[in-house]
Amino acid sequence: QVQLVESVGGSVQAGVSLRLSCRVSRYSYMRWSRRCMGWFRQTLGKEREEGEVIDSDDRSRYADSMKGRFTIYQDTAKNTLYLQMNSLKPEDTAMYYCAAGWGTIATVDFSYWGQGTQVTVSS
Repeated sequence: QVQLVESVGGSVQAGVSLRLSCRVSRYSYMRWSRRCMGWFRQTLGKEREEGEVIDSDDRSRYADSMKGRFTIYQDTAKNTLYLQMNSLKPEDTAMYYCAAGWGTIATVDFSYWGQGTQVTVSS
């Protein structure tokens, strides 16, 4: 079983930066190949959308809405996934979820989810 624990988000002003983290409970998980982790977000009344995904070789893909401002990266020594968010906009306000799963970046099935952390950006 893989448990994911996100850091606390927060309420910030537009234009600032914020970093989210997600700690993986299963020590060996991040050392496996053919596994991926990702960040998703969901706003009220909308479906959860994929944001960024990274595989065990640090290959990544980004949603168009997050390209250029958000960066996903991981620290396997710390068993932690990160999301660096820069130049935040009010439309980035959402519940952010960390996810993990087995497979390549093209085939990953996200089976494990964090509890979510709220990020609110005010103008």
